[in-house]
Amino acid sequence: MTTRHGSSESTAPAPADAAAAPAGADTGVPSPRRRSVVKAAAASAVLAAPLTAAPPARAATAAAPVFLHGVASGDPLPDGVLLWTRVTPTAESVPGSGIGPDTEVVWSVARDKAFTTVVAKGSARATAATDHTVKADIRGLAPATDYWFRFSAGGTDSPVGRTRTAPAADATVTGLRFGVVSCSNYEAGHFSAYRHLAARGDLNAWLHLGDYIYEYASGEYGTRGRTVRAHAPAHEIVSLADYRVRHASYKTDPDLQALHAEAPVIAIWDDHEIANDTWSGGAENHTEGEEGTWAARQAAAKRAYFEWMPVRPAITGTTYRRLRFGRLADLSLLDLRSFRSQQVSVGDGDVDDPDRTLTGRAQLDWLKSGLSASDTTWRLVGTSVMISPLALGALPAGLLKPVAKLLGLPQEGLALNTDQWDGYTDDRRELLAHLRTNAIRNTVFLTGDIHMAWANDVPVNAGTYPASGSAAAEFVVTSVTSDNLDDAVTVPEGTVTTIASPLIRTTNRHVRWVDTDRHGYGVLDITSTRAQMDYYVISSRTDPAATSRWARSYRTLDGTQQVERADGPV
Repeated sequence: MTTRHGSSESTAPAPADAAAAPAGADTGVPSPRRRSVVKAAAASAVLAAPLTAAPPARAATAAAPVFLHGVASGDPLPDGVLLWTRVTPTAESVPGSGIGPDTEVVWSVARDKAFTTVVAKGSARATAATDHTVKADIRGLAPATDYWFRFSAGGTDSPVGRTRTAPAADATVTGLRFGVVSCSNYEAGHFSAYRHLAARGDLNAWLHLGDYIYEYASGEYGTRGRTVRAHAPAHEIVSLADYRVRHASYKTDPDLQALHAEAPVIAIWDDHEIANDTWSGGAENHTEGEEGTWAARQAAAKRAYFEWMPVRPAITGTTYRRLRFGRLADLSLLDLRSFRSQQVSVGDGDVDDPDRTLTGRAQLDWLKSGLSASDTTWRLVGTSVMISPLALGALPAGLLKPVAKLLGLPQEGLALNTDQWDGYTDDRRELLAHLRTNAIRNTVFLTGDIHMAWANDVPVNAGTYPASGSAAAEFVVTSVTSDNLDDAVTVPEGTVTTIASPLIRTTNRHVRWVDTDRHGYGVLDITSTRAQMDYYVISSRTDPAATSRWARSYRTLDGTQQVERADGPV
């Protein structure tokens, strides 16, 4: 095996098994390879040795099906929500096994936690064909309303979940509050960020902006030299069974289960749900032939994702879609892996090539038209990778463009991470020009992936900012557990931020704040006058009882397209 360097609108929903299953059995354990541990870092992490998989939470008996993986809801609409669970009908019917009897699963939705007022009830059949997962797309509910739900099979009830519908499309909404997370590596630590979000009890929904799972073999991805808890399977996941088992192992986490049971999730994928640095025709972390075909692996990953996640796909095999929350906000969710051109090397002038794309033509046109047609106060865009430019070097922003042109380098500076929008500058220019030309206000990009927290203006032209102005605001959340810069270079927390933050902001004047070192989550609070991101950090990713504290807040005011610091959390 080779060593490589990594760097809706409403459409009829596709069935969870729309993607074809890959042919062939598990390909076995691939040999270790070099990876990019933190995409924004030019540093290597110490990798832990592989460990065996953790034991299952508990077993089913032949007489009593059980719900070992919790319950979840997602993609709230004004009149409905998508409900999810996985039933284990027999002890042998473990995730990825492909065996087990068809099982009738009854779902109930009520206005109260005691289920004295049941407003909807139905059933679905869990089969081995969908790994005994169940998804029920419930309609006929009231807008902006809390509901409780549960599943039952063979006399056994699932845990109870709480969900909430979106406001009516024409409703005047005074406020919205979303949890925002990304990049949760099970082996790197505990999901305390999820626990603290669940404990709030005040979220309309929570956004997961990608890297919900990781595909690597145990011990192969950055964990600061320590595998805190081994995931399953122990080898790198490549087959449909593999991806199912990995999703299942994540959903045994009690903090993740608690958050899913507390509020609906709105999720998009990034690369690790499939393979590191995925593009339309392959991935950095995929060896054609030795790991099967890319088409089969991608289909397996996507199929397992839609089976195991409460996500309503708008177009078969993608996660781009649009949700609306009254007249206050709409949320355009992007799929930046299915259609993109292959990444280029850092410093490669091809990042400016108009024939290369991050979004694909159809998705970019869909996004632009949706932003133009929006009549809400705020236009939120969920993007798995950062849209704001990030340049290397100590040149002032005004000198980047002429020097780059003279040397034949990318015109917005030497991009540090060509896996994000920096590697596809023509798509970015077209989108930002569309915002400016059409005077589209109050666009806020919500971003994950980079394992750091940022508050950015999104400059129309990075080389002439601030004179050229800002087209939008961007809030980037840090990782739940995946390695930050301090983890990658194994120094005490805060060390890298102290050095790197001033340098980043000097070269990139549109960056208002960056924290390169801490793990945590965000809470986005929206009113008619401002959108504010409160950034929270956890005390330790390796402590299952980690505490949480507020770190910073930034907001963008109505009509400004710029971010400013707020004195405290909402």
